Parts: sequence; C-alpha cells; structure tokens
Amino acid sequence: MPLIPSISAARWLLILIAIAGIYFFYGFLVPVLAAAVIGFATWPLYSDIVRRTGGNTTLAATIAIAFIVTFLVLPIVLSAIYMAGEVRDWFGWAIHVNREGAPPPQWILALPVIGSWLGEQWVQYVGSPGSLGELAQLVSGAHIGNIYRAVLAAGGGAFHVVLTLLFMLIALFFIYRDGATFVRQVDLLGERILPNRWERISRVVPATISSTVMGMTLIAIGEGIVLGVAYWIAGAPSAITLGVLTGVMALVPGGAPLSMSLVSIYLVASGSLWAGIALFLWGTIELFIVDKTLRPKLVGGPIKLPFLPTFFGLVGGVKTMGFLGLFIGPVLMAIIVAIWREWIREAELTEEQQAQEPELQLHVRDAAEG
Repeated sequence: MPLIPSISAARWLLILIAIAGIYFFYGFLVPVLAAAVIGFATWPLYSDIVRRTGGNTTLAATIAIAFIVTFLVLPIVLSAIYMAGEVRDWFGWAIHVNREGAPPPQWILALPVIGSWLGEQWVQYVGSPGSLGELAQLVSGAHIGNIYRAVLAAGGGAFHVVLTLLFMLIALFFIYRDGATFVRQVDLLGERILPNRWERISRVVPATISSTVMGMTLIAIGEGIVLGVAYWIAGAPSAITLGVLTGVMALVPGGAPLSMSLVSIYLVASGSLWAGIALFLWGTIELFIVDKTLRPKLVGGPIKLPFLPTFFGLVGGVKTMGFLGLFIGPVLMAIIVAIWREWIREAELTEEQQAQEPELQLHVRDAAEG
C-alpha cells in the first residue's frame, strides 16, 4: 500500500504547480485580471457580436477588441498623457514657489468668513521660501525635489504601461475566443473543489463583476469625461486632471458630487461667478440623471457595496496593481463581499431549517397520534 494515496499526491502536485505558476508569472497577473474583469463585464455584448458574425469566435473577438481599444483604452491613455503633463506643471510651479515664495491668491483672501484665516495659513505654509518643501516633507516624508523626480520617473514608465495594456488585450482576445470552453473547465474543477456551493458562487461572481464594472467603473469613467469637459468649458484650470480625479472619486459614494462642488466653489471664489453656478447646476442635473436612471438600468438596481470595502478596494488595488488597481480592486472587493453575503445567507437558512425541524417533528407526531 503506498504511503501517500495517488489522489492526494495528484492534488498536492496540482497545488505546487499552481504556486509555481503564480510565482513565475506574477508579472502577468495584473493584465490577466484586468482582461478577465473586462471579459466578464462585456460578455453579453460579445455574445451578440458572435451571433451577428455567424458564430465565428475569432472574428467576433477581433471586433470586440477593436471596440475596447477605441472606446476604453485610447481615451484612458490620452487622458493619462495630458494629465501627466499637467501634474508636471503643478510640480514645476510648486518648486518655483518653494524657491521664491508667493503671496496668497486674491480669490482666497476674498472668501467670506475664512478668507483671512486661509491667507494666514498660506503665508505660513506656502508663501515664504522653503516653507512648501517643509510642508511636503512633513506630509510625505520626502523633499519636494525627490517627489518631483519620482513623478518624472513615473511618467517615464510609459513603456511598462504600454506593455501591460498589450498583454491585457492579448489575454482578453483569448478570453473572448475560448471563454466558453474555459468556463466549462472552471465549472468542472469548481464542482470538485466546492461541490455544494459552486453552483451559487458561479452565478453570483459573474453578476457581481458585471454590476460592479457597469455600475461603478464605466459610469465613473463617463462621469470623469463629462464633468472634465464641463470643467474645460467653465474655464477651470487643468480640466483634464480635474476630470480624471473626479472619475477616480466617482468610484467612492459621494465622491463625484464633492469634486464637482469644490471646482464650482473655486470658480465662484476666483471671480467666475456665473461659470461656477452653471457648472454646479449642470453637474447636479447630470449626476442626478445618472444615479436615478442610467445606473439602475445598467445594473438593475443600485450597488449595495458599503463605503469601507469600496475604499479598501481602491487603496489596496492602487497599492498592489498600480493604475489598473483602481478598477480591479473594487471588483475583487465586491466579489469578496458577495461571497461573504452568500455564506451568511446559507448560515441563516441552515439555522432556520434547524429551528423548524422540532416543530415539523411535533406536527408529524401529532398527526400520527391523531
């Protein structure tokens, strides 16, 4: 009799191979995860393309990739390029102010109630030479020059970003083309690993990914683009960067209204009264329409993902996966929350069944005696 059963040895060998694969191909994990998220979210649209192409999955996958590049990848890349230039301009201004000093802007001094206090804080922390560098070191622990060089180095990592996007598109192409076969294989393994729970999890996870991407990520990108254009029309400085920041903030509940309100307040305080009022009114109407009509239509109802898991998903995703983590992090957190809720629901149903068993036994006994 063998010391280790053949089935156990095969399972341990499979686990070791999986660990080795993760170790050696860790660099491809982020683009593959991004491709899987996009594939899950857009699978209904891809299925329609397959139907229109007569079942030719290769042609359908090519067309789907072309749409993804045109309407998702290119806008994000162009926004990132313009944003990088504006951020470098900001840091260039910060280095100049740190070297020469600068008086507080008139629009800050003109603010009611808090204008004079903000002017004093400006003079203390920004206005005098070297004070901005001390503030940056106090907040981040690094000199402002080191921060500027880090920003330049991040901008120089464009080649790495291009490679990541390329790998993501290649993985997405094969997910589209061979997705149905891969799903059947995953279901087969899932039934072996979780025989009593896999059927529910396999339904919950795709629906969660689709609703999270549609209800959070794509709408956040759309709000960033629409409000960024509105910032540009209203005359706000660095409109593209503010639009990107608004899109990122839109991933957090209440983030987009807060960003839009702050830009409107800045425009009003800086002398552009009607532009600020018009921006605030337009942003309020646009966000109301999106939250009350478009979002429920895309996801069939609001996403009930609490604020704290959303925030942890954003921060953890960016820290672990960089820019793509902005979108992958909330999706993974939504999956964790969905699976957690499924387990809690299963535990509650089990407790209800256990509580009902004595009553059923009593009814059966009474019926038998009657």
